[in-house]
Amino acid sequence: MPLTVWTRQDGMATVFVAIDHFVGDVVGIHAARPGTRFEALEPVYQGVREHYGPLAKGIADGLVLRHDHGPQYLSHHFLAELRFLGIESSPSFVRAPEGNGVAERFIRTLKEQLLWVQTFDTVEALRRALLDFKKRFNKHWILQRHRYATPEQVRATHPPMAVAA
Repeated sequence: MPLTVWTRQDGMATVFVAIDHFVGDVVGIHAARPGTRFEALEPVYQGVREHYGPLAKGIADGLVLRHDHGPQYLSHHFLAELRFLGIESSPSFVRAPEGNGVAERFIRTLKEQLLWVQTFDTVEALRRALLDFKKRFNKHWILQRHRYATPEQVRATHPPMAVAA
């Protein structure tokens, strides 16, 4: 899910996020200028590295990635990289943001808690702030749907399935 943020020195930046729809934690977050198909993969790479290991063919076999119909996500490069990692592409329905509701809700929280209350000089400063927000969110944000547990607490009881060697 990309969104745009204005920085004082670098101008417009694109923010990409990857949210685990079950656990509700942020598995990847990234800001770049410009927001290309290559940059859109960075949150996916972060999540795969953290939960499955080094990037390799089929490492995340069985994982499904829900995304919108942005050009970054429908590009040949993006979809080919998902296939290489073993990730199934699952585009949400056009003009139906509720199909990607978990990510949309996180983006609202991100805007309310960080992006609308703080300004950033550079894309790099934004990127660092996003990574800090990811840590705080996963450790401290309480989710009602998980009986008022934090994403970190839920993740501890539901680790990702290991890929068979």
